Amino acid sequence: MALIVQKFGGTSVANTDKIKAVAQKVIKYQQEGNQMVVVLSAMSGETNRFVDMANDVQSIPDPREMDVLLSSGEQVTVALFSMAVKDEGFDSISLLGDQVKIITDNMHTKARIKSIHTELINKHLNDGKIVVVAGFQGVTEDKHITTLGRGGSDTTAVALAASLNADKCEIFTDVEGVFTTDPNICSAARKISRISYDEMLELASLGAKVLDIRSVGLAKRYKVPVHVRSTFTDSEGTWVVEEDKDMESMLVSGVAYSKNEARITISKVQDTPGVASKIFLPISDAGIVVDMIIQNTRAGELTDLTFTVPRTDYEKAMKIVQIVSKEIGAENVTGSDDIAKISIVGVGMRNHSGIATTMFHVLAREGINIKMISTSEIKVSCVIEEKYTELAVRSLHEAFALDKDNQPVVE
Repeated sequence: MALIVQKFGGTSVANTDKIKAVAQKVIKYQQEGNQMVVVLSAMSGETNRFVDMANDVQSIPDPREMDVLLSSGEQVTVALFSMAVKDEGFDSISLLGDQVKIITDNMHTKARIKSIHTELINKHLNDGKIVVVAGFQGVTEDKHITTLGRGGSDTTAVALAASLNADKCEIFTDVEGVFTTDPNICSAARKISRISYDEMLELASLGAKVLDIRSVGLAKRYKVPVHVRSTFTDSEGTWVVEEDKDMESMLVSGVAYSKNEARITISKVQDTPGVASKIFLPISDAGIVVDMIIQNTRAGELTDLTFTVPRTDYEKAMKIVQIVSKEIGAENVTGSDDIAKISIVGVGMRNHSGIATTMFHVLAREGINIKMISTSEIKVSCVIEEKYTELAVRSLHEAFALDKDNQPVVE
């Protein structure tokens, strides 16, 4: 008998008919002799509706009250799901984050899980019940409701699987798995059968939206096998697992892109100790994440500093940098939010040369200028003009033969 944690996203439980269908799917797993823990998101569109309502009644919604409001969406779906299971003649119980005791820190609207108490879940599993847990939510040690931020239900599911020592965690969504790139802009995109935790972490951080990055990090840390698959078909999806030798034979596993990018340049900065700290500390204090950083040395003791931030934080970052630049005596500040980041990812990069060169050659061939470059052991990212994003994705996907199981060797 296996213990399986399954998570169903908002599109999977978008209405009562879909909730009934999900309940029937889970019941089949239990009838096969498995113990079932189900994590549900709110119905599709509900969270956005709550956000709009909050903005209507308070100019800057209170974070604590926002969590109380947002967590109510999952409460609806878990209750309806348990009713659907019982209507089929089987037993189920719905549990909220505070009932399970999913303990988080105090960071409202983007809390992180500290611990999970599994006693109550195990009791109900041993009683033969399907246990359904509200995703996306937890509770602080002093009993305040918290939410985990966008994609938080994935994190709830993997964290539960790790705490319960589950045999696997299945993430059901509206896509059939992890693809070599976005099928919406590249018709040749191919579903990947197995991908390593490290590759999935890179893809998630670079714009792939199939899995929340925190859930992948937890899966890697606790070695939880994660199966990403479609709610609406019975076909096998993508397994996110530990790296093996077969994965290393693939030069590139996927092409990712992000249009949520903006670039800021501070010109003629003094190239002396402490200047970088003066620039980036107030940006960090404002909760803005800096991604790529490039420093170009000028003659003398001057340098230009260029970095990227999320496009949604561009205006706020520019205001901060303009103030700081005057304090440090920089010449001026320029920026643009019409850029995109295009990336190739693959554990095979560790053992094969020439992959970055091929990427640069392909972009040059298409007349796409590279504005910034960032690399890691298994990733190469380039900042380009946003208007070339789709062309770059398709060209790189073709160049690395990602539509085929066997890729040509790059030397």
